[in-house]
Amino acid sequence: MSLPPKPDYKPHLPRKTDYGIGIIGCGGIVNYAHLPAYKQHALNVVACYDTNADAAHKTAQAHHIPRNYGSLEELLADPAIDIVDIAVQPWHQRAIAEQALAAGKHLLCQKPLAETLADAYAIILAGERAGRKVAVNQQMRWSAGIAAARDLIQRGFIGQPTDAQIQVSTLTPWGMWPWLAESPRLEVTYHSIHYLDALRALFGEPAWVTSRHTRYPDQTARAETKTITVLDYANGLQALVAVNHADESPDGYATFRFLGTEGIIKGTIGLMYDYPRGRPDTFEVHRHKDTPDGWHSLQLEGLWIPDAFIGPMASLMQAIQTGGEPVTSAQDNLGTLRLVEAAYRSAAENRSVRPDEL
Repeated sequence: MSLPPKPDYKPHLPRKTDYGIGIIGCGGIVNYAHLPAYKQHALNVVACYDTNADAAHKTAQAHHIPRNYGSLEELLADPAIDIVDIAVQPWHQRAIAEQALAAGKHLLCQKPLAETLADAYAIILAGERAGRKVAVNQQMRWSAGIAAARDLIQRGFIGQPTDAQIQVSTLTPWGMWPWLAESPRLEVTYHSIHYLDALRALFGEPAWVTSRHTRYPDQTARAETKTITVLDYANGLQALVAVNHADESPDGYATFRFLGTEGIIKGTIGLMYDYPRGRPDTFEVHRHKDTPDGWHSLQLEGLWIPDAFIGPMASLMQAIQTGGEPVTSAQDNLGTLRLVEAAYRSAAENRSVRPDEL
């Protein structure tokens, strides 16, 4: 029986991590994901701002942030801030990003980067004009199960990938986020975007996207809550993303399964169990040449939320130091946004769509 190599899956921080960070947007995701991850790694959060002054005040108090500004302009004028972490709805992001870049700040933008490809391009161009780095918070790439799978796949553990599946069936209370429940686009834009981005990180760009969307009977959310998306690759690889947010049964699940010519990796996305509390991802591997019961279970540490949230910020800091690009740069994220747009076009037009049509 062949033992698998120990996967390298934890985010790596760069040499310098004391950049001043300013937070724009003090909602739930900042408080239970961004800031706990930054505190765990002793990052230097110096200020915050929100249009809701009470939310900003509470966030500053809860996380011991020294300065709580009353306006965006005040925060951007602070010379101690090198990086602005934007955590707002996508329709607000372009204007804030352009203003922050003009003020000379590097950016970590919330996902989705924009509602349209045109707005995403505008943010990219603003970053180029300012000579500043722009990253997108597609942090699932750093979740334990996905990061470990990527490391083993890149090392050839499963041989040539032939089939990939991410399947999630859970009950999501969209009413917790009224603006999401009212959105004309829901599941793919705000949830499956994580899985599409993770599949790009694992396997690259697909040639075709085929997607079908539907709603649950009598749901209160406006848009799609159940989707199936298939990515077809030029080399024959097929990837499936199947998500149902209306599973009221006691048998919900969230799994990934990556099959290759020489082996298989499978596991669970722990965050989606008992959300938002979650549990660690599970991770199992098997080589085809081993006996049928020759599975290896690897113990992984950390949760997608908050632990993976250090990944995009660490990558941005590394890019600032080296002059390179963040792993989830805004330019790279165009590939993920094209898959999102292709999924909606496919569902609307009942056909397969090439992402390069967009």
